[in-house]
Amino acid sequence: MNIGFLTSEYPHLKTGSSGGIGTSIKNLGQSLSEAGHSVYVYVYGQSVDGSFQDGNVLVKQIRNKQLKGLSWWLTRKKIEQILNNDIQAVKLDIIEVPDWPGISAWIKLKCPVVMRLNGSDTFFCNLENRPVKWWNKLQEQTAYKQADGIIAVSDFVGSNTNKVFNVLREYKVIPNSIQTSLFNASSIESTPQTILYFGTLIRKKGVFELPAIFNLVHEQRPDTRFILIGADASDISTGAPSTWKLMRSLFSQEALTSVSYLGKVPYTDIQSHIQQATLCVFPSYAEACPVSWLEAMAMEKAIVASDIGWAPELIRHGQDGFLCHPSDHESFASAVLQLLSTPNLRHQMGKQARTRCILTFDSAVIAQQSIDYYQHIIHGI
Repeated sequence: MNIGFLTSEYPHLKTGSSGGIGTSIKNLGQSLSEAGHSVYVYVYGQSVDGSFQDGNVLVKQIRNKQLKGLSWWLTRKKIEQILNNDIQAVKLDIIEVPDWPGISAWIKLKCPVVMRLNGSDTFFCNLENRPVKWWNKLQEQTAYKQADGIIAVSDFVGSNTNKVFNVLREYKVIPNSIQTSLFNASSIESTPQTILYFGTLIRKKGVFELPAIFNLVHEQRPDTRFILIGADASDISTGAPSTWKLMRSLFSQEALTSVSYLGKVPYTDIQSHIQQATLCVFPSYAEACPVSWLEAMAMEKAIVASDIGWAPELIRHGQDGFLCHPSDHESFASAVLQLLSTPNLRHQMGKQARTRCILTFDSAVIAQQSIDYYQHIIHGI
């Protein structure tokens, strides 16, 4: 098959920074190409128009059109023309688009379109009890209704997207993926014991719960270090320019001496930090199917994570890790302390987490599931 992906992010030096969605597209695209399919990735919002090869994947950069009041429309028409040209020129069989921010709305393509739900702005605003901008919701809802098929990276995001858009669309649950062969499990752990959080410092990821949790852990295990990695961000609730500064003030003076915030580090360095960590923590309030969790699981790390919605679809509580509500600081800290003090338990959970990752979330597995669904949309089989 010839498969196209439309996206605003893709992890490459030429395309700029990328989050979990871009990483998931890269993992899936490489696995699809290894299986004999041709993959084309179209990245809009770029500073230039151009193209380059990333392994077997052809990446095309699209520069947005600039005209006050009409940029959104002219950019869509440009994307529409580029995609329709390639539908004819390279015989694209299907194009996959994201739900955020509804970029495919009012774009008419000459081949089937599949939307993969990783969480729209409307979805996340609903989870966080924030008002959504009417224009964002209109774009996303229009694109959602236009798509020929829907893939949801978790049942949680699929069912909730139907609710927020007040429609009832069938969807196929196919989770995000990771190339497990690239994440080498290791028994190396730093000394003293280290808790690791990696991800953007943003309210929806539950980062404001982390100081209270670590304060409790530090009281019992003052030798434990806490490392945080990820880009700082402004806080949507208070308007403060730095989430880290707000978080920093919530640690006790004693605990803060054992906390290190490293900021954003190169993606290639993340593995070494995961490898040296004793365990990882993810107290998120709003996710769809976080790739960061899969990366930690693939490296045999025990995890203490949020128990909300999507979480049980990734981690089986008590088997691959522990799930606790982010606001239940005592339970969350208790689970962390249990893993810190029980090496056999955390190593066993880590091994089970990697096995689950290989069987359920490996990009080769997800690539085949995606192909089967593409075929279903194209041929109705």
